[in-house]
Amino acid sequence: MIFCSGNICWYLYWQWMFCFYRHSRYTCPMFTKLTRSGGHTYVQLVESFRDETGRPRQRTVCTLGRLDEAGGQVDSLLKGLLRAKGMPASTAESPQVAFESALALGDVWALDQLWKELGFDALAGVFRKARYTTPVEHAIRVMVFNRLCDADSKLGVLRWLQTVSMPQVDTAALTHQHLLRSLDALMDHQEAVDDLVAGLLRPLVDQDLSMVFYDLTTIRAAGLSEQTDDVRQYGMAKEGLIARQFMLGVVQTAEGLPIYHEVFDGNQAESPTFMPTLKKVLGRFGHIKRLIVVADRGLLSLDNIDELGKIKLPGGQALEFILAVPGRRYGEFVDVLLAFQAKAAVAEQEIVEETCWHDLRLVVAHHTQRAAEQTTLRRERIAALETQAQAWAGKLDGQDAGLSTRGRKLSDSGAKARLYHEVKQAHLAKIVKVDLKGDLFSYAVDEAALAQAELMDGKLLLVTNVADLTPAEVVKRYKALADIERGFRVLKSEIEIAPVYHRLPERIRAHAMVCFMALIVYRVMRQRLALAKSDLTPEKALAQLRRIQRHSVRINQAEPITGISTINDIQAQVLQTLNIKKPTYDAQLTLL
Repeated sequence: MIFCSGNICWYLYWQWMFCFYRHSRYTCPMFTKLTRSGGHTYVQLVESFRDETGRPRQRTVCTLGRLDEAGGQVDSLLKGLLRAKGMPASTAESPQVAFESALALGDVWALDQLWKELGFDALAGVFRKARYTTPVEHAIRVMVFNRLCDADSKLGVLRWLQTVSMPQVDTAALTHQHLLRSLDALMDHQEAVDDLVAGLLRPLVDQDLSMVFYDLTTIRAAGLSEQTDDVRQYGMAKEGLIARQFMLGVVQTAEGLPIYHEVFDGNQAESPTFMPTLKKVLGRFGHIKRLIVVADRGLLSLDNIDELGKIKLPGGQALEFILAVPGRRYGEFVDVLLAFQAKAAVAEQEIVEETCWHDLRLVVAHHTQRAAEQTTLRRERIAALETQAQAWAGKLDGQDAGLSTRGRKLSDSGAKARLYHEVKQAHLAKIVKVDLKGDLFSYAVDEAALAQAELMDGKLLLVTNVADLTPAEVVKRYKALADIERGFRVLKSEIEIAPVYHRLPERIRAHAMVCFMALIVYRVMRQRLALAKSDLTPEKALAQLRRIQRHSVRINQAEPITGISTINDIQAQVLQTLNIKKPTYDAQLTLL
């Protein structure tokens, strides 16, 4: 046994050469072996061979030095070998480990898989044909995912990208201008994009019998500037306030899948939007053999009904519809409701009847509990108004009698104005009549108007031409319209479509399209979770998956080693429920 001195002794050199020669001819492998002696650990070079009888044997060529000796022969040998390889000698020293910031992967991975499964990645082909040099589809994908994960402004999208690991997207190349130009590209090729999205959704729509729901909502817009063809107009918001806004119309299926959207001016009346939207939907989904349209109260007009009766599907079938009668028009149906009220007065649960109106079916539903609640609430408001009015009248009488009262002096005109304001706020101007023309403060409760209002309480009036549905089924179909309202709430809360800070009309429309795509992905997630009978919402599912992270470790300034955090049972169950494979990373290595 020979000990080496210096880097590599001549004896060890010739032993290696001799072993190499034998290895090349007779397969003589060599390896290192650790042995302990006298409380120290030694590194030995060992040769494996076969003796004359062919039995495997091992013999120690040399001892390289002590492993537990800092700066000893083993370290010298390693540094010499590293220099021979052209590598820095510092590699042999204690490794310098640097951990990079962890990036969220699970949520964007799941959305990316759904995006591709639905076929939205085909948008890249639309922009390739237009010879865009920047990856427009990547920018759109990033903005859609941001709406679902952590909705923010376009500048906020770039900050969000620093915290996530977007699969197959060069996030470092995306800038604020890229995002804005991608919105412009979306509008420049809107027809091609709309056709593509309709083609993706067409297999998901039942062609034998499709029931679609149409409704509008108001979207708040920020800014005071005026633009040409500006869609931001002042109008009455759904929250009951006058605000600068635009209108968003959405069509969705009975299963809750959005299939079309349209942006309208903020002061646009609801009724005129119905027919143009419906015709566009029929043009894009012409494969449907039977179509029933369900719309809310604000969309019913005699003009709409006449036009609806004339529309034919591509197969020649008549378009069918279920429309709600707006409350302001209930006065036209007093005779019908009076005949129906006798049954409603003694009913203990919801009842549904049917009659005829303008050669169409008129379905009337009465909800006993809701009627009682509406009647009670109205009478309480009237009583509160009368109490306030009597207090003001008493103060006026006291002033006329020369009595001193607390507070500012009250005039008859002031009392009338204040009571009228309170009545308008309570939406009781048709029942509580304030005499604004008289000299003295006076008011009256119109008992006939009150009786008519109570006659309408708890009532739902539906006009339809669907012949094969029972009255109860017609009511059930209409009540499913509430799901589109939930979709609007998702747009305004989780997806955060508003307030909109874009100024240009085309940018606003592009922003609405991005949010519409996000709503499609959201509803597909909801359908899959519901099908699996999961208690999770899409928001909670994404929150669970967000904990799956990508980690990177860099050792001695070398290329980083990337890995994915362990996927626990809950996260695996969420992925299975969404029918999504577990995330992988091409450069993943096992760290030991």
